[in-house]
Amino acid sequence: MIYVTKKMEFSASHRVYNPNLSDEMNAQIFKKCANKNGHGHNFTLEVTVVGDVNPSTGYVIDLKELKNIIQKEVIDILDHANLNFDVEGLKNIIPTSENLAIFIWDILKNKIPNASLYKIKISESKTSSIEYFG
Repeated sequence: MIYVTKKMEFSASHRVYNPNLSDEMNAQIFKKCANKNGHGHNFTLEVTVVGDVNPSTGYVIDLKELKNIIQKEVIDILDHANLNFDVEGLKNIIPTSENLAIFIWDILKNKIPNASLYKIKISESKTSSIEYFG
């Protein structure tokens, strides 16, 4: 099995808070991420797929094809969006990076031809990232 990873970037804003809690509780749990006006990140998304090398092409998947799938299915939806309000599948979910990874996984899990989705990695800064393996 070969693992193939495509790294892409998008910018988005969000407010990390639970609407069922008071402003004080949200501030205590989520700190400045619960700012009423939200905040933004330049996210890095890494999508890793796994599969066998096709002997006819030498590829598991053509990286340009993988890039086009991620662009159409994920980046075009998330880039320059407010994750709390602009993205239908995230409207009733606390838009943490963890929940964002699950959201992206669910979008891509059946869209990768001749390979299986292996991992979603989201970095919201150079020092903070999460990984989701479905």
